[in-house]
Amino acid sequence: MEIKVTAKNIKLTPAIKQFVQTRVSKIENYVDHIVWAQVLLSVEKKINQRAEIIIHTGGKNPVSATAVETDLYKAIDAAAVKAEAQLKKAKEKTKSKRTAKKAAAAEELVTFTDHILLPPNDVKFSVIKQVEVTPMNPEDAAYEMERLGYSFWMFLDEDSKQINLIFKRLDGTYGLIKPVKKK
Repeated sequence: MEIKVTAKNIKLTPAIKQFVQTRVSKIENYVDHIVWAQVLLSVEKKINQRAEIIIHTGGKNPVSATAVETDLYKAIDAAAVKAEAQLKKAKEKTKSKRTAKKAAAAEELVTFTDHILLPPNDVKFSVIKQVEVTPMNPEDAAYEMERLGYSFWMFLDEDSKQINLIFKRLDGTYGLIKPVKKK
C-alpha cells in the first residue's frame, strides 16, 4: 500500500513519517484491498494538532477519519482508530449483505424445489385424451410431432413394439425415451 504524507504548518520529520507509516500500515490487517492512503497533518493555532487519514479501497467512497489532539502522535493514532472502525463497519455491512442475499437465494430455491418436486395431494386432470398409438419409427414420430405442433409425441416403436416418447429439447434437438425392464 502506498502512503502519501502531507504536512501543513509543521515540519515533517523522519520520526513522524515513520510513525505514520507503521500506524497506517496496521490498517491493512482489517481490509484486504487498500489501494493507497493519504495522511494530512497540520497545526491549528499552534495548539491543536490535526491528523486526517483518507483510505482509498478501490470502491466508490474512500474512508476518511479526522482527529484533533494536543499531541500530534495522539492525533495520528486517534484518526487511525477511527479509520479502522469505519473500515470494520463497512466490511461487516458487506458481509451481512452477502449473507442476506445467500439466505434469500436459498429460501427462494427451497420454495422453488418444494413447488416443483413435491406433488400436490389432490391430483386433478383437466384433460384426458385417448390417443390411438400407431407403429412408426422415431423419425416419423418427430415429423408427426412437428406437424401437429406438439412438444412431445408418444408412439409405438415398429422394431421393439414398445411405447416410446419423443420430445423436443430447448436447443432444437430431439430426445427419445425408451422403456426398459427393472432388474
